[in-house]
Order: sequence, then C-alpha cells, then structure tokens
Amino acid sequence: MLKDDDRIFTNLYGWFDPSLAGARKRGDWSNTKEILSMSPEDVVEVIKASGLRGRGGAGFPTGLKWSFMPKEVKDKPHYLVVNADESEPGTCKDREIMRHDPHKLIEGCVVGGYAMRAKAAYIYIRGEFYNEAVALQRAIDEAYDAGLIGKNACGSGYDFDVVLHRGAGAYICGEETALLESLEGKKGQPRLKPPFPAGVGLYGCPTTVNNVESIAVTPTIMRRGAEWFAAIGRPKNSGPKIFSISGHVNNPCNVEEELGIPLKELIEKHAGGVIGGWDNLLAVIPGGSSVPLMPKSTCDEILMDFDSLREVRSGLGTAAVIVMNKQTDVVKAIARLSAFYKHESCGQCTPCREGTGWMYRVMERMVRGEADVDEIDTLEEVTRQVEGHTICALGDAAAWPIQGLIRHFRPEMERRIAAHKAGEPVTATAQAAE
Repeated sequence: MLKDDDRIFTNLYGWFDPSLAGARKRGDWSNTKEILSMSPEDVVEVIKASGLRGRGGAGFPTGLKWSFMPKEVKDKPHYLVVNADESEPGTCKDREIMRHDPHKLIEGCVVGGYAMRAKAAYIYIRGEFYNEAVALQRAIDEAYDAGLIGKNACGSGYDFDVVLHRGAGAYICGEETALLESLEGKKGQPRLKPPFPAGVGLYGCPTTVNNVESIAVTPTIMRRGAEWFAAIGRPKNSGPKIFSISGHVNNPCNVEEELGIPLKELIEKHAGGVIGGWDNLLAVIPGGSSVPLMPKSTCDEILMDFDSLREVRSGLGTAAVIVMNKQTDVVKAIARLSAFYKHESCGQCTPCREGTGWMYRVMERMVRGEADVDEIDTLEEVTRQVEGHTICALGDAAAWPIQGLIRHFRPEMERRIAAHKAGEPVTATAQAAE
C-alpha cells in the first residue's frame, strides 16, 4: 500500500483548509520560484524521467506530450488547457481535487505552462460542477492576490494567467479537440487530426491539453524528484493514482494508491469489500464506463495499472472502479451505458451517429430477450464497424462495454433469448461469467 508520506493529495477528503494558507501549510507553493528558475527543457526532462502517464484515460507519457510543443515562441502564443470536463460515468476524482486541493492544480498550471512556454492556462470545467467552479475560482483569485500568478508569477519574471471556463454539460467536450472548439465558442465537435493541438490548437496556436490530475501532480514531482515518483508502482506504470470506487461496495470512495495495487486489495482495504463478500462478485469495470468489464475470475489476481489491464483486454482509463455483485442485471447495466453513449454522441461521424443508436436499440431488446441468438454475433460485428472508424474515441467507448459483455456473459444473453421464446419470465440470474 502507498505510504502516507508518499501521498500527493493530502486534502482529498476536505478534512483541512483548502485555502491558500492551508495549501501552504501542506507544502504547496513552497519553492515554485526555484522551479521556475530552471530551463523549460529541464522541467520537461524531469517529468519525462518520472514516468508520469496521463491520468485522464489514455495513459500517454506526460513529459513526452509536453515536448511536442514548439521550443520557441514566434508569432503565436502558447497555451495550456486543463481538461476538467469530468463526465465519464463512475469517475469523480478531479472534482475532489478542485474542491479540496485547488492550489495543487493552479501551481501545476504554472509549472506546466512554464515548461511549455505558455502565456496562459484555460481550465475547462464541467458545467454541472458549480460548487467546484466556485472553489476553484476562489483559489485562482487568492493566487492572483498573492502574486503567484499573473504578472511576474511567484517573482520569477514569468507572466502567466489562469482562466476558468465553465462548459455546458456535454460529454463530448471531454475529448480534447471538441473541448478546444467549445472554448472558442463553437459547437463542441472533435476536429480531424492532424494537425494536432501542439501545432494548431486553441485559436490556432500551439496548445497542450492535460487532465486535472496529470497537471496537479507535477509540482510535487519537481519538489521530490523524478526518482521518488518513478520508484512508486511498477515499471512504466509509476506513481500514486487516485482511484474512484463505486457500485456494490460497502464504502464507495476516492482513494490515492500506487499504480499496480491488486484490484482485490484496493476494494477490500479501501472500499470495505464487495456487498455480500468477495465470492458474491460478478464483474468489475476497472476504468470508467468506456472500458470493457472483467469477470470475477480475472478480478481475483489483476493488478490496477495501464499495462496489466490492457493484457486482459480492458483498460485503466480514469481508474474509476465500478463494482457489480451477483445481484446485478449485467445485460441491463451495459444497455444503460449504451443509452448514455447514444445520448452523448455529437453526431458528426456516421458510424457513431447511427451505430450508437442501433447498438442501444438492440441492447434494449437483449435485456427483454426479444432477439435471436444470431443477433449477438451481428451486434458484435457492428461494434467492430464503429470501433476505430470515428474522428474521436466516443465510438470506441460505446463499443467496448458491449464487446466485454459478449466476451464474458454471452451465456446470460442466450439464456434470456431462450426464456423469452419459451414464454418464461426474462429475469437476471446470478450466473457466473465464463
């Protein structure tokens, strides 16, 4: 388990003062001026050496992403954009950072912005996060009043502004280029890539888009060193990580743990275990609603990191662990996710616009058993036609939960169809996955 001394988010539960005074007592803003005295290239190299991978879902190396920004500021300013549009079902980590530890994010903006020669950071926050926006704006105002941001930030000679922008509640704006479109006042629809944001981003200028948690951990890495961060977790999966645990557990919670912790240990030690005991576990979605679920047989031994979960054809995603025990109607649960992705599709790509609606309607019939067994194969074939054929990853996110259901719970789907054809009640069973 992660040692208390190695925890980055020391006010995750809001037990202490979230203001600037409280943040300084916890070590924030302690030597920011010294960090800003380094060269931008050296800051990027420290983040590279730490092994930090993006905490927003994709797990792309953060330092490498920063290095894509142009090394010189010529005719266009550089921007850092923080993705705080936390709309993935099951995910609720970034909102706690912004509510209880906002100065970690603001200081991270200064460090990341300096490394990429940015003149400003735009924090794009989900529209429904009203209280979080109020808390974050209060912290931004405190930082301006203290001279930590703005002209001559931290007395370093570096000018840097932080702007908070509230979205309007569209899941698609969590995709980085749709977020940029929305920031510019346009309809939130993903852009074709290339060009990538590092070349042509916000207002046509070089831009890097990072997740809240990815940015918030960087000052601590700079203070404690890349070696400290890299020593936590597993090779290529380093550092502490916030896990959101919800569903059929006795104590739903957010907890900061090291990458690579066994899933069973994470659930039993921090979330009070599965309701009804571990043997009552049916399946777990390990990384937010867009990644395929895993049956209990996989959950017994799996480690919670990017590479281990990819090996079992799932993913760490946002590390939002959704637990389903044997009282769950797993077909209905995945159908509900299909309804979400149908509703949130921006409609720009034909495979996603048409496919998400088609998959949802078929899944609703699967819940009632009103289908033929052959349609299960047709459903999977359609998910393959949607996956990888859209501008952004929403099509993949809609397809993967259904693929996981068919992979592990096909017998349950077939049983429902048989029951309906026999005129019997179509209800969920506690049948274990294959």
